[in-house]
Amino acid sequence: MSAITRTPGSGKPPAPERPAPAPADGRSDPLGPAGPHRSALTRFALLRISRESADLAMRNLFHLRRTPGLLVSCLVEPVVYAMLIGYVFGSSLGGDAYRSYMVPGLIAQTVAFTTTFTTVGLSRDLEQGMVDRFRTLPVSRVSLLLGRTTSDLTTCVASVAVTTACGLLMGWHPHTHPVQVAIGFLLVLLFAFAMSWIGVFVSLVCPNVQVAASVGIIWLFPATFISSGFVSGAGLPGPLSTVAAWNPITSLANALRRLFGNTPPPGFRLQDNWPAHHPALYTLAFSALLIAVFTTLSTWRYRTRTSR
Repeated sequence: MSAITRTPGSGKPPAPERPAPAPADGRSDPLGPAGPHRSALTRFALLRISRESADLAMRNLFHLRRTPGLLVSCLVEPVVYAMLIGYVFGSSLGGDAYRSYMVPGLIAQTVAFTTTFTTVGLSRDLEQGMVDRFRTLPVSRVSLLLGRTTSDLTTCVASVAVTTACGLLMGWHPHTHPVQVAIGFLLVLLFAFAMSWIGVFVSLVCPNVQVAASVGIIWLFPATFISSGFVSGAGLPGPLSTVAAWNPITSLANALRRLFGNTPPPGFRLQDNWPAHHPALYTLAFSALLIAVFTTLSTWRYRTRTSR
């Protein structure tokens, strides 16, 4: 300890010197709002989450490669629905013209139903203790969930490819520029990513795989069929017509029809509302809303479930 010097003629030591005040802009604090360390830490956190998510996504894909039976339902269901709706019901709804108009709705339905793959996959990891093993590692909660939704986009791409192939075999084909077709499929992938977060939340609130599989499929049937995916929403009775008008599956199907240049068959009444006039914009906005809401809810539910 340094000795205290006394001022001559005074019995009290001098007052300690006060440090100079920090600049008002916060540059002296490395963690201040304008400090370089804050932005560096943020970039490091984002890079870490991206790297962890990519690693977990690859783990899910390797697991899928070892169990190819998990892909059977995702690859067979589009063929079954294409045959049933396109030929069993399509013959009385407009024939070839209806089948061409139906394919965008079939793609929208396929994207919605691949949500169950996310639900079952994450529920299985939770039930088998795989998530508990990840908890012992320094892995972000968001990375675990983001890795699952990212890897499941591969399943969605495979399902959409099978659905598109069925449409081509039934006589459907786009009538627009390839750039518009590419934009349409990118919109499909965005909507699929948003829907997969609903599957994540369902798996986190259900106690086991059996319940998650049942709950994950129950809500999809009314969501996909109370829409303009296969029939005219304007012809639905009462409030169902309003539900179909604002259903995002309707807007995705209508956006694809515009981007692919598929016109409705004779006798189809089209709805006259804002989503019907701006289907692509409505799909983009609704997808962003789903991602924002269900990433927040899923992260919260994952934290509360795994903290017991």
